[in-house]
Amino acid sequence: MKQTLTTLYRQTGSSYRKRVQGMGTFGILLAFVVICLALALSTPRFMTVSNLTIIVTQVSINALLAFGVTFVIITGGIDLSLGSMVAVTGVVAALFAHPDTYPLIVPLMMALGAGFLMGGFNGLVITRSKVPPFIVTLGTMTIGRGLALILSKGRPVSNLSDTFNFIGGGQVFGVPFPIIILIVVFVLCSLLLRKTIWGRYMYAVGGNEQAARASGIPIAKIKMLVYILSGLLAALAGIVLTSRITTGQPNAGQGFELDAIAAAIIGGTSTSGGSGTMTGTLIGALLIGVISNGLDLLNVTSYYQQVVMGVIIIGAVVLDGLNRKK
Repeated sequence: MKQTLTTLYRQTGSSYRKRVQGMGTFGILLAFVVICLALALSTPRFMTVSNLTIIVTQVSINALLAFGVTFVIITGGIDLSLGSMVAVTGVVAALFAHPDTYPLIVPLMMALGAGFLMGGFNGLVITRSKVPPFIVTLGTMTIGRGLALILSKGRPVSNLSDTFNFIGGGQVFGVPFPIIILIVVFVLCSLLLRKTIWGRYMYAVGGNEQAARASGIPIAKIKMLVYILSGLLAALAGIVLTSRITTGQPNAGQGFELDAIAAAIIGGTSTSGGSGTMTGTLIGALLIGVISNGLDLLNVTSYYQQVVMGVIIIGAVVLDGLNRKK
């Protein structure tokens, strides 16, 4: 199997893909540094420790979602249900996180279980019905919004325990806990993608699905895996968000899927599948957070911020297309 996989990598241009990923990561890192320097010169408040901590804390939720959708995009798929899953899992966690009811593990496992089921549903329908992921996850997005409203009865779920609220608002040795979660998840996702056979299979499926199938790679299992991972990471993001705002909001997460997909694409994940890195995605998420924060400090209205982000996303997609033509 290792020889077969090696042959498949050669067929799909593994060495070229690695060079493109390396150049893409370096390019986005350079852009990130340049933008940080420009903002530091424009406003002295930007480079303060407190402001940088706020940026990374705010970015943590989008980055968790972006890690999950990176797996999906690498295999040639898409997941538009992330925002709805954040809302559903956040409400589920809040329902079991009231003081003096259940231990902390219960709301965490219930929320992660909900994310697992929704991600698994996406993967099952996509692999069994052959319906495009765009359509399936668009439907799941609508279902999720309805479920969040049903479970919460259309009202925010409040009165959460202090132990649960610590997840989004607590600190460990002065470091906000969401940042610690972000670092741990980044390391685990990077190891899964780059150091395991399952990660190699993901690249192979996205690079050339027909060749991957001919090589004996379980296509359906890989696609199920990436959508389940996306659901679990969306659930984790929902837990962090709910803990941070101390309420389970059924309308939470609106538009989050677009920010997560943007972070992955800006970070160099190819929209055609077969390439992408967690490092690039993390830098992409940080870049989005830095730009948003910098524009806020410069008193630029949110209307212009949306225009700027749209231009950046289009630019990233265009560069991806140009790289694939080389």
